[in-house]
Amino acid sequence: MEISKQTRKHLMQVLAFGILLYCGVEHFDVVIRAFRFVMGIAMPFLVGGSIAFILNVPMKWIEKRLFVRQKKLQKFRRVTAYLLTLICVIGILTLALLVVVPELGNTIGKLMEEIPVAVRAAQQWLADIPEQWPALEPAIEELNIDWASVSAAAVSFVQSAASGVLSSGMGFFSGVVSSVTTFVIAFTFSIYVIFQKEKLARQAKQIMYALLPKQAPEKILSVARLSNQVFSSFLSGQCVEAVILGTMFVICMTIFRMPYAMLTGIVIAITALIPIFGAFIGCAVGMILIVMENPIQALWFLVLFLVLQQVEGNLIYPHVVGGSVGLPSIWVLVAVTVGGNLFGIVGILMFIPLCSVLYALFGTFVKRRLKERKVAVSCWKEEETD
Repeated sequence: MEISKQTRKHLMQVLAFGILLYCGVEHFDVVIRAFRFVMGIAMPFLVGGSIAFILNVPMKWIEKRLFVRQKKLQKFRRVTAYLLTLICVIGILTLALLVVVPELGNTIGKLMEEIPVAVRAAQQWLADIPEQWPALEPAIEELNIDWASVSAAAVSFVQSAASGVLSSGMGFFSGVVSSVTTFVIAFTFSIYVIFQKEKLARQAKQIMYALLPKQAPEKILSVARLSNQVFSSFLSGQCVEAVILGTMFVICMTIFRMPYAMLTGIVIAITALIPIFGAFIGCAVGMILIVMENPIQALWFLVLFLVLQQVEGNLIYPHVVGGSVGLPSIWVLVAVTVGGNLFGIVGILMFIPLCSVLYALFGTFVKRRLKERKVAVSCWKEEETD
């Protein structure tokens, strides 16, 4: 039986793929080193593209509303919108650093001062127990607590935690300083992408239509448009949700006269940018701040956090973020878990919109296949039960 030319082509492709796969498995360490080398070269451009994409979301909104009636100034719209966006981003980051970092440092210092006092108070309280409850004296003597060691261990723990935070911060800043060249390249590339995005899109389309089969460019562009829409909606929705949650905490904590209302609201708004788990980080920081002022209010703050978290999780997040990316809650949890385990915080931020795109594409594929096979709706639609 004669094999057609198209079949031979497919067989050769499968054979070549099998050989490459075998070589890759046999020399996996070489593949990993090659991948890291390529990623090291491409990283500035990937970071620059990410910066351009993030800045482009608010910049588009600003650009559409600038100089609408002043035709002579419309040529400056993009530059002005970019500068305003950059000023807003830098201002928010600077405000967060100036407000949060010094206050956390003061709280850690105050905690180190208060621990020995609390230990001495507990020691005195236990020493007074035999006079008030003589029956407990044998049990207390059996404890044989070395209060000097307890106090030293507590202070040492706080000092190690503080030094760990400090060393992490120093490591972060030293890493930023050592990679300043990469950042400059990435930032410069992001500027080029933002100001030349129409030209780059046109060139990419020309390349695809010139090199790929006829139907491939349309499919790729359709996926690209869907990805851009989902990622933009997720980013804007996540920012809006974080601002709403932070504002709710500021208002409620002010009403109940809890300390550090503004600071805690800012911390929770920043950490809430991390889906699902971020607000709990802000809760921990808020409790550390409040417990130094009033431990009872720290417990009430925990109750307030749980209530507002339920409101945010059941009302705000599904409408603001969940609806914008079109991903059910169960898949949001899966995306956050998988992305966090693989790539940390970056993975958490990227996997929700990425899974939303895959979810939409797979849903479209399934519907098309059902239509092609002429499957009746009654075969897969859930029946209502009394």
